[in-house]
Amino acid sequence: MSPPLEADAALERFRHYLLLLARHQLGRQARGKLEPSDVVQQTLLEAHRKRQQFRGTTDAERAAWLRQILAFNLADALRHFGRDKRDAARERSLEQELEQSSMRLGSWLAADQASPSADAVRHEEAVRVAAALAQLPEANREAVVLRYYEGLSLDEISDRLGRTPPAVAGLLKRGLKQLRETLRDAE
Repeated sequence: MSPPLEADAALERFRHYLLLLARHQLGRQARGKLEPSDVVQQTLLEAHRKRQQFRGTTDAERAAWLRQILAFNLADALRHFGRDKRDAARERSLEQELEQSSMRLGSWLAADQASPSADAVRHEEAVRVAAALAQLPEANREAVVLRYYEGLSLDEISDRLGRTPPAVAGLLKRGLKQLRETLRDAE
């Protein structure tokens, strides 16, 4: 078993990753009622309290465990705000959506591979990308996430951000450049 400080550091590495997943799952409508960072904080606190229950050994297994806790916390929070009634199928679909979101995030930098070890590498990459995204200025980060994570067109991003298409193109160009540099520096 890891000492508490090491366990906390191991969990903290996943904060930006979980935050990106929570933001995506909550959508714009729920964010007025519920802050993704609150759900992520609750998830990390719960993971810390239950750290002896974690049976994995890799970061990919830890990420999967944290995604599961996040899915339950998101479902509970949404129920609390009256958005969904208790529905086990909804909780399972949240887990599946978080898994798919994580895979999309990991596939930004890697080609599609089918092996379990490739999936583990992709999940580890997703954690790195989320941490690098967190370092971008907010407007650049939002543009990059909307384009490459949510798959919106330049015009849709322009509408969402209230900026012209050329301004959004500039945000994307600068955001991707800084993202690449941050990832390269982290290696």
